[in-house]
Amino acid sequence: MTVSRRAFLASSGLALMSASQVSGRAAAASIPEAPIQTSPLMQPPLFPSSGPDYQPVVTLNGWTLPWRMNGDWKEFHLVAEPVVREIAPGMKAHLWGYNGQSPGPTIECVEGDKVRIFVTNKLPEHTTIHWHGMLLPSGMDGVGGLTQPHIKPGKTFVYEWEVKSSGTFMYHPHADEMVQMAMGMMGSFIIHPKDPKFMRVDRDFVFLLASYDIEPGTYVPRVNEMTDFNMWTFNSRVFPGIDHFVVRKGDRARVRVGNLTMTNHPIHMHGYHFSVTCTDGGWVPESARWPETTIDVPVGAMRAYDFVADVPGDWALHCHKSHHTMNAMGHDVKTYIGVDQREIKKKISRLVDGYMPMGSAGMAEMGEMEMEAPANTLPMMTGFGQFGPIEMGGMFTVMKVREGLDANDYKDPGWFNHPEGTVAYEYKGSKAALQQPARKPTRVGATASGVELRAVKPGRGGQSHY
Repeated sequence: MTVSRRAFLASSGLALMSASQVSGRAAAASIPEAPIQTSPLMQPPLFPSSGPDYQPVVTLNGWTLPWRMNGDWKEFHLVAEPVVREIAPGMKAHLWGYNGQSPGPTIECVEGDKVRIFVTNKLPEHTTIHWHGMLLPSGMDGVGGLTQPHIKPGKTFVYEWEVKSSGTFMYHPHADEMVQMAMGMMGSFIIHPKDPKFMRVDRDFVFLLASYDIEPGTYVPRVNEMTDFNMWTFNSRVFPGIDHFVVRKGDRARVRVGNLTMTNHPIHMHGYHFSVTCTDGGWVPESARWPETTIDVPVGAMRAYDFVADVPGDWALHCHKSHHTMNAMGHDVKTYIGVDQREIKKKISRLVDGYMPMGSAGMAEMGEMEMEAPANTLPMMTGFGQFGPIEMGGMFTVMKVREGLDANDYKDPGWFNHPEGTVAYEYKGSKAALQQPARKPTRVGATASGVELRAVKPGRGGQSHY
């Protein structure tokens, strides 16, 4: 973890200048350190050094915020500030976030903890933090103007409450909300059960869904956009820059997802059936669960699902809205499927050296060619696996289930070594056999057994006779 001493000293100075904003219980104490993280790679889990035991979460392309104990209070320090986030190698975005990143660091605590969270504002405008889904006093809810004064630039405020219930939550501003969330201000907040055995899993992952409209060659999102986003992200990263989930065979795993975009997302995982076990309203009773392969995550909601990783392999995990697995996708692109572009190629090639028409037979060739793109943007379809181009972008990653991993080993194990005879293959037998009809066609109104069915006009009372 990269900690900026300059940032720590600066934030300590801010605390001294704004003591009037700090509660009486905390005024006498020095402000805790505000760690900074700039790496876009998933950091190791942060295991508790004291208090109740729990299996910590791992944040996709993110990290967990360290804390200190001050008496019986668990203290954290968030700094709201401009950040530079690498969306994927080759593209960076100028966003707003917390402690060096967008989304900000994940906060973890335990049911029954007394938490005190210092928030220092280094943005050019005021802000607040709303603790989404959590049960707390009204004055700690973080709605600017309604439940608290706004946190002005350069000021530090303190939120403190006793954590009432465990579950999957998040935090985000409730001040100039359209701009600040569109600029990437958000983070996950996980509250573990007081009973270490309750709903425990072996691997626990969390990430947030966010969308941005960042035109090629630019760095700042268009915050007034409502529908036509071109970057759909897991934790402000797009494929192929999204870390893989790594799970040991036999582990019970959990995936927690929060949605702060302007549309719902059907998150689909290949290879497994799972059960939805948690929302931002708490844990789902076992009697209310059902098997799924896709979970729809509504706007402003959290969902968590569990499964037992019993089948090794490389399994896709993605949003099932096809445009959400694309990067830098324009919405005014013409469709050229079936269009003969040979003549237009001749004419344009006289003016543009190396011009190459595309799309007459679909867009798959874009994934293979990796054509040069404008500055600070990404190909619409990209990424390669062991068998060729994956032709994805946006909200797409891979769940890698492997045998023989250590309990907390999250390193990428590489591509799956498929056992012999378990990979789809090209048919190289007789073409004539493929051209034969599968079975003799039957006449309309007849079944395969030759019994003819006769439909009779419905009688009175809406009954039908056959």
